[in-house]
Amino acid sequence: MASLSARWHRSLREIPEAAWVQLVGSQAIPFYRWSWLTALEESGSIVPEQGWQPLHLSLWRGADRLVAVAPLYLKGHSYGEFVFDQAFARLAADLGLRYYPKLLGMSPVSPVEGYRFHIDSAEDPAVLTALMFELIDDFARRNGILSCNFLYVDPAWRPLAEAAGCATWLNQQSLWSAEGQRDFNDYLRGFNANQRRNIKRERKAVREAGLEVTALRGETLTPGLLTRMHRFYEQHCARWGMWGSKYLEASFFDALAGEALRPHVVLFSAHRGDPQEPVAMSLCIQDQQQLWGRYWGSDEEIDCLHFEVCYYAPIAWALEQGLQHFDPGAGGSHKRRRGFVARPQHSLHRWYDEGMDRLIRTWLPKANALMVEEIDAVNAELPFRAEAPQLGASAADL
Repeated sequence: MASLSARWHRSLREIPEAAWVQLVGSQAIPFYRWSWLTALEESGSIVPEQGWQPLHLSLWRGADRLVAVAPLYLKGHSYGEFVFDQAFARLAADLGLRYYPKLLGMSPVSPVEGYRFHIDSAEDPAVLTALMFELIDDFARRNGILSCNFLYVDPAWRPLAEAAGCATWLNQQSLWSAEGQRDFNDYLRGFNANQRRNIKRERKAVREAGLEVTALRGETLTPGLLTRMHRFYEQHCARWGMWGSKYLEASFFDALAGEALRPHVVLFSAHRGDPQEPVAMSLCIQDQQQLWGRYWGSDEEIDCLHFEVCYYAPIAWALEQGLQHFDPGAGGSHKRRRGFVARPQHSLHRWYDEGMDRLIRTWLPKANALMVEEIDAVNAELPFRAEAPQLGASAADL
């Protein structure tokens, strides 16, 4: 068998698309497709000037067979992650340590579960996972990097990373699951009477404003419509001022209209007449099993329009399409009353200062146990029937 060699890449363009697709697979979720990650880089959204230096690690057998890859970024801040590590940054400051830059593994500005090292099925995943961590650790120590962090990890990959020494930090996310529902009436029947009336009232408010919501896909997704979506996104971020979290440039939305990414895009257009002339829109990403809510914006302040465009219309459409899950995005306690269950979300971490590593690993079991309690408490107050979240481990194991 040919020997292994490791390479670091400052751009995904340095890894041939065909090699990436063959390794990562055509069934990878959209956020780890070569076309998605390169669009983030080439649009100027995920670049060093924005505090994101691509630094992908790859392993090759011989000169040209890609056998493993880890999408990684060198970060100069913690924006666009949605896993809030300010307590770690404060601890580093108290210890006289420099917290940034840090290494980060995730799909940038996309809080979606699925991060992993992608490894050829002919290789031993435990061996290559351990080797890649050794390479990352060596790089971090040689360059004075304090930590490496992997967010929204694939549950199937998590045991390999933990076996290689990663510490697990538990947070939570929201998720709607079909659980046998066939249509929106089935969805409504899952709620108690008060919340059913509330949802019907919210949808009626949008209709009384003269608006209809249409899902747009495929050939209906013109470059002009994606440009309009960027303006909605930009306007919405601007409303929040410095907290607006505007990360994506206009040319990234242009890329969404291209042949590679368009099959994964669904726009929910709220309109009075032509769906191509929206008053408001939300942008979602789909694959064959799941829908992800990403961005929205509106030209008008209309009661309950956000709930319709971002939650109800996407859930109704997901049920029509036979999709099983809908991840509505980060934040928002109002999601809990509209069918979204609190679920555990794991991040994995490595710290390269012994004192900081020891302090955080001592704290994590208690913090994780408290998060389990919080998830249980949130789900106990849901106004609908839901299965208990499958944590897969006791609090003591976390």
